[in-house]
Amino acid sequence: MTVETIGRLRGGEDVHVVTIGRAPGPELQVLDLGATVHRLDVTGGDGVRRNIVLGHPTPEDYLDSTFYLGGTIGRYANRIAAGRFTLDGSEVAVGTNDRGNHLHGGPDGFDRRIWSIERHDETSVELALTSPDGDQGFPGEVRATVTYTVRGDGVDIVMTATTSAPTVVNMTNHAYFNLTGEGSGTVDGHELTVHAQRYTPVDDTGIPLGDHAAVDGTPFDLREPAVVGEVVRSAHPQVVSASGIDHDLVLDGEGLRPVARLDCPATGTRLDVSSDQPGLQVYTGNFLDGRHRSTSGVLLRQGDGIALEPQLFPDSPNHPEWPSATLRPGETYTSRIAWTVSALG
Repeated sequence: MTVETIGRLRGGEDVHVVTIGRAPGPELQVLDLGATVHRLDVTGGDGVRRNIVLGHPTPEDYLDSTFYLGGTIGRYANRIAAGRFTLDGSEVAVGTNDRGNHLHGGPDGFDRRIWSIERHDETSVELALTSPDGDQGFPGEVRATVTYTVRGDGVDIVMTATTSAPTVVNMTNHAYFNLTGEGSGTVDGHELTVHAQRYTPVDDTGIPLGDHAAVDGTPFDLREPAVVGEVVRSAHPQVVSASGIDHDLVLDGEGLRPVARLDCPATGTRLDVSSDQPGLQVYTGNFLDGRHRSTSGVLLRQGDGIALEPQLFPDSPNHPEWPSATLRPGETYTSRIAWTVSALG
């Protein structure tokens, strides 16, 4: 376990990187900027060691980017229509930053803050952030924590939040995976499985059109392994509108359970994702546009990684019929994610 200074922001704040785990098992690098997953080095099914997540070379690159690479997203992951919702009879207006909607915490979300490193050892690190009352328009002072723990075959993530007043919370991690290795090209040849019988159709700005819909007969039917490159090139209107997949899938089951699998036949590597959340936002890197570089200096382009983001459903504060994002004083929001890496059998 090491803690090192990786760079300095324009405002003068030092940014640190914590490294936990060791070869031949997973080795994870986490920045205190955004409680961000910076690198995840694993041994692939072919015996080759590689970094399987996308990141940026410097702290300022993270702030200049709008890709959310590896960031801890909050207070509200995904979108809130027009940045408005009603909470306990009062209208709340939050920051908008995506086609008139609130996205991933607003213009200055959790991924852009320096978190405090609360504790760390050889296999785990806990980071914390205090979000003041009124932050990005959200009511209540929120205390958030993220704990990363490396185990023999993967990484466990636990996110928590408490509040001083009624508010909404929906956190996730926004890692982009590429099991052929960061900087190696697209994930077109990867195969994706998601345990979901329904998905959430959205309008041209990513806001739900209404209720969920059956995946049957659509490219969102990922109950059996599907080649990512074929899915993102579907002529389905939802895929065309989003330039790929950028959609919530309604996960089967409850509690911490396996929700998705990503296979890479080229390297013989498998990633299993488990979560206790009701939804999984699948994002195929549609807007990686070649304007920013990854950790190895390669320009990031469309499809160079895939994000699998467990969370509540998009725009849930405006859908009382869906699982609630409301958090009240005395309650603790908790979200658990597990990544498990193995060789293809």
